[in-house]
Amino acid sequence: MSDRSARVRPDGASLEDDERRRLPTLTRRAALSTSLAVGGALATAVRPPLARAATDGRDIRLHRFDSATAFLRGQGEGTRVVRDGIQLAAPRETRTYVDPFAPVASPATFEVGTWTSPTLQSGFDLTQLVASWNATTPSGTWIEVGVRGRTPDGRRTDWFVLGRWCSEHPEQGGAIHRTSVDGQETEIATVWTDTLATVDDRTLRSVQLRVQLMRRPGTDVTPRVTLLTAMASALPSASSVPVSQPGPARGVVLPVPPLSQEVHAGHYPEWDNGGEAWCSPTSVSMIADFWRRGPSAADTAWVTVPPDPQVDHAARATYDHAYDGCGNWPFNPAYAATLGLRGFVTRLRSLREAEVLIAAGVPLVLSVSFDAGELDGAGYSTSGHLLVLCGFDAQGDPVCNDPASHLVPDNGQVRVTYRRDQLENVWLPHSGGLVYVLAPPDRRLPAAPDQPNW
Repeated sequence: MSDRSARVRPDGASLEDDERRRLPTLTRRAALSTSLAVGGALATAVRPPLARAATDGRDIRLHRFDSATAFLRGQGEGTRVVRDGIQLAAPRETRTYVDPFAPVASPATFEVGTWTSPTLQSGFDLTQLVASWNATTPSGTWIEVGVRGRTPDGRRTDWFVLGRWCSEHPEQGGAIHRTSVDGQETEIATVWTDTLATVDDRTLRSVQLRVQLMRRPGTDVTPRVTLLTAMASALPSASSVPVSQPGPARGVVLPVPPLSQEVHAGHYPEWDNGGEAWCSPTSVSMIADFWRRGPSAADTAWVTVPPDPQVDHAARATYDHAYDGCGNWPFNPAYAATLGLRGFVTRLRSLREAEVLIAAGVPLVLSVSFDAGELDGAGYSTSGHLLVLCGFDAQGDPVCNDPASHLVPDNGQVRVTYRRDQLENVWLPHSGGLVYVLAPPDRRLPAAPDQPNW
């Protein structure tokens, strides 16, 4: 779900007053129940508060399927495992789907194959889960990712939908309008756009992932899933964290090209009210440019407003029609994968952990939120925002490319150094330390410390 920034200027004027009116019903109800005053204006928190954990620790586990060996651990019906993932293979079932965002909502039939993971246990009882996927979806194909869980007393939930995804809009050949699914609340768990969250003090002892691959009948094209992850977590409810000590990336700053979302204010308002809300696709575009994997000139030829057409391209390709925003967490790494990167969502426990990745040459996208005055040098407040962590200065303070920095429409204003203690405290307690990890498939990530969270 988007860190849909309800960003507020120092004078208290909201930049996205209409954003709150456009939230889906379930999300709006949660947002209003956790609203907070920021800079004299009301900014709604669009993510649920982090659920209570059984311990004071930060329990995080990333389950990953990224090879034929890994996918062979699951069960397929109408699918087969290939060298780099799973695809359709003589599916015998069909599914009727009515696209609620199509100009004419008429039923369409698709052949469907299903892959289901083995039971996944994380070593703790989870309270939240975010899935990620990398997939190719040729014209007329799409995928749906779901999860179900089992409680400590043995009750099993129904399947929750975590996303319906294809890489293109229908006008460009996409089979459906890309979307999350609202209205899935049960007595055990619910889905907040992109996050499975347990209700009250309930937990899940284990989970299973499911991905359904769809294509129109009478064709032999197939979507292919090459990466599927589930980031399970159980986090403390503390409102602040102690600052971590600088580590291996002190003095390392990666040359991530700066891009400002403010440059795109007013662009294509049909996607999340235009560029001023495009923190997530702008951040992903910076990482793609860093790895030299951005879209080609031909890919962006439809963009008619300069500059930086790669940002407009990313906004169109990450837009979630139900959420009405471009910041759906797994949709952004899925888009990065269409550019030749491998991407997933996970959580980290500190900036010290982030330093391990920075020292290995891998910049990160961080999800933060903060009131006015909580992050010196930002020049705004936000109920949800994403920015790029590029490295650390000699004192260990984080150096960021903040696409909303100073709210000035200038790429040259994007690079900013924040205080370590402040950034850690607008990141860890608020999003649980959530990051996008985006890198080329052949880039080996360093060993994850303590628990496998990347």
